Amino acid sequence: MSKPIPKTQEEIKEMRTACRLAAEVLDYIEPFVQAGVTTAKLDRLCHEYMEKTQHTISATLNYAPPGYSPYPASICTSLNHQVCHGIPGEKSLKKGDILNIDVTIISPAGFYGDTSRMFIIGDASILARRLCQVTYECMWLGIAAVRPGGRLGDIGHVIQQHAESNGFTVVREFCGHGIGRKFHEEPQVLHYGQPNTGVELQSGMIFTIEPMINAGKAAISELSDGWTIVTRDRSLSAQWEHTVLVTEGGVEVLSLSAACPLPPKLASRTLATATASAIAALPPAPTHEPPR
Repeated sequence: MSKPIPKTQEEIKEMRTACRLAAEVLDYIEPFVQAGVTTAKLDRLCHEYMEKTQHTISATLNYAPPGYSPYPASICTSLNHQVCHGIPGEKSLKKGDILNIDVTIISPAGFYGDTSRMFIIGDASILARRLCQVTYECMWLGIAAVRPGGRLGDIGHVIQQHAESNGFTVVREFCGHGIGRKFHEEPQVLHYGQPNTGVELQSGMIFTIEPMINAGKAAISELSDGWTIVTRDRSLSAQWEHTVLVTEGGVEVLSLSAACPLPPKLASRTLATATASAIAALPPAPTHEPPR
């Protein structure tokens, strides 16, 4: 395992741009995420927006790490009991579904931006809404634990504590990761663990925090398509993801955009205020055609 290398100021500048562009894809697609729409159409719309409007490239399309067949879509769409890496298809969304859309783009300068959000279609169950909210809180508690001199275990510990105290479980086979000129870099960011353990955080490090939280047991399975991960007990699963920068004073969330959801109330006041101010200063959310 190689040691994480902090980014230069120029690299940080480029990563701010790349992560904002990834988040703007989610801003763009949000109005289209509704009952009756297929995830294949959402994928097509995102691909066209990346290619024609942003002039970015999807990092997932044809992505093929060792042992995998090429991933066939420009976004990942993980529905209900799908944990991650769900492949868009022709099945229509219906009221009550919960959907994670995960976007990773390659900017014109060659940097990767990565983020994901949960979408609730119509009037979902209390359990589904609570799972999405607690998972969002888990991500932000993890973000709040980022500071120079801290440890990766601090992030995983607060996420695990919050998930389990609410009766949910943490998926352990997948984790956050460093990111920059490559899709996946060091360090690996576990979403469970013990405080004061793991890699020491340094100013300039950039990585994702992307907890996957299940309503039932933590065990998962892989479908025959070779990509889609599901809960083994078919319970609901949720995931949120931001890319963050370790700063001299704490943390900066890079994957913000104009329509990005604000931090939850349990986030530290300082972090919440800084994030809200950063969102307000960003360019307006991209325009879109009315869903049809």
